[in-house]
Amino acid sequence: NVGIKNRCLATWLYSIEKNKQIWYIKTIYIINNKEIQMFSNFSNRKLTTVFSSEMKNSVHTQVSKRRTSIAKQPLLSLVNDHLIEYPTPSNLNYWWGFGSLAGICLVIQILTGIFLAMHYTCHVDLAFSSVEHIMRDVEGGWLLRYMHANGASFFFIVVYVHMFRGLYYGSYASPRELVWCVGVIILLLMIITAFIGYVLPWGQMSFWGATVITSLASAIPVVGDDITHWLWGGFSVDNATLNRFFSLHYLFPFIIAGATLVHLAALHQYGSNNPLGCLATVDKIPFYPYFYTKDLVGWVAFAIFYSVFVYFYPNTLGHPDNYIPANPMSTPAHIVPEWYFLPVYAILRSIPNKLGGVAAIGLVFVSLLALPFIHTSQIRSSSFRPIHQKLFWLLLADCLLLGWIGQKPVEDPYVLIGQLASVYFFVYFLVFIPLLGKLEAKLIHYSTKKATA
Repeated sequence: NVGIKNRCLATWLYSIEKNKQIWYIKTIYIINNKEIQMFSNFSNRKLTTVFSSEMKNSVHTQVSKRRTSIAKQPLLSLVNDHLIEYPTPSNLNYWWGFGSLAGICLVIQILTGIFLAMHYTCHVDLAFSSVEHIMRDVEGGWLLRYMHANGASFFFIVVYVHMFRGLYYGSYASPRELVWCVGVIILLLMIITAFIGYVLPWGQMSFWGATVITSLASAIPVVGDDITHWLWGGFSVDNATLNRFFSLHYLFPFIIAGATLVHLAALHQYGSNNPLGCLATVDKIPFYPYFYTKDLVGWVAFAIFYSVFVYFYPNTLGHPDNYIPANPMSTPAHIVPEWYFLPVYAILRSIPNKLGGVAAIGLVFVSLLALPFIHTSQIRSSSFRPIHQKLFWLLLADCLLLGWIGQKPVEDPYVLIGQLASVYFFVYFLVFIPLLGKLEAKLIHYSTKKATA
């Protein structure tokens, strides 16, 4: 068992009795803070265990409590096993709390979205007015709208930090390939959901953002135009487009919630990674209360920052042009997506050819999905990989640079900077990650041979 009041410490003991070699396991059970020793020997390939009467009584008491516990009943046992008594490596730091924060953000988005949908009117003539109606006339509508709009931004912040933590500590490496791949799929679903949600207020940036992004499908050879018209539901972004985007925006969060359950199930199959990147099977403690209280610190800090933006700076992360009703006859001077799309948008813009830009976006997600399978290093954590550590921080700076470039006009020197930043992004995933592991292995073996020589 794991925990403080109830735990087990096993030690191998070796002795020679009457010219016979006997291996012993000395097991110390600590039950209700009382130490009980149990010896097991493997003489003649038979296991002989010596139980004390106190041990039998304590075990019987524990089994009885287990049978009568509410948390062990069928309806709650799944929650208990995966959220309460889930064995967690004891050395996890605060960066591991962003996973639970992402779950909280998803719940906030679903709840506020459901209430907003009750008052939203999905029609090109009424959508903008219905959003203003929510803001001005619905009781607490302004709060729901600001929580949902800023919640999307904070959701992406949390998920990006969660992903970069996984990159730094090698959480994508074997045997957690499925965990990482499902996470990348969740990110892709989030991007699609956020994009179609940004269209719903039907402001200037909503309309023209939808026009620009959906027209990218026309770059696909042969069937591109047909796919674009199918997405639009006509020959331009119009009422049919808004209707299908609204229905998909309502549906996708529940698909994300289902994918999140798959993500958790895949994670709990092999257990969480840890900052050292080593196996932690012998040093685990229950998630509750230890990591629940640790995550609670992060939840409170998140709530403070989130509340500051919702109550004091609700429009800082949005675009002012979206407070102008959509006008197909007036194109904004500079069309930019929401800030959390800017790095990918910068990569798209850095390639002059439209089909090449679409292929580059696809390559971003292919690179992320392939990461666990092209990882060659024998070490997971970057704490022990000084070369990768520097390359990782360069990648982080590169992504921030791409985000800055994405909001700049398409002119020199921004085009050149964006192209160089895009090149480094792909070189990191497709060149450095596969080759660095082999280089590290050679350096380690060279140092070992040199030390033994």
